[in-house]
Amino acid sequence: MVRIHPNRRRGEIAACFDGESRLLCLTLGALAELESAFGVANLAELAERFESGRLSAADILRIVGAGLRGAGNRFSDADVAEMSAEGGAAGFARIATELLWTTFGGDEMEPPDLARADTQKTDNSHRESAKNPSVPQAETRW
Repeated sequence: MVRIHPNRRRGEIAACFDGESRLLCLTLGALAELESAFGVANLAELAERFESGRLSAADILRIVGAGLRGAGNRFSDADVAEMSAEGGAAGFARIATELLWTTFGGDEMEPPDLARADTQKTDNSHRESAKNPSVPQAETRW
């Protein structure tokens, strides 16, 4: 198997499908594809939709498919639906989460640990504010 080295600064991740490593990246075109698929008007609404952490199998399929196409792979969502990933459906969920985290969360932060998220029901709000400080918004002038 060929080792792929993703460039996190470009938003790339690597994942293994059907035993083959592939790059995924949510480029501007891939994000536009997701905006259309999810019926949202802009990136802020798209990010809000994903913040809930409740992704359906169809959502995961669309995210992974858009990420594969964004990195130059020629797979339809139907092709992705037929693929296998290590860990099955949970593996696909981890791939989609890592891709979204890399795209929207920044390259220096680690994606949330999905395996531990379900078993730990503690209040981590103090950690969240440290990990995700508010970012001042630029004023728009028309």
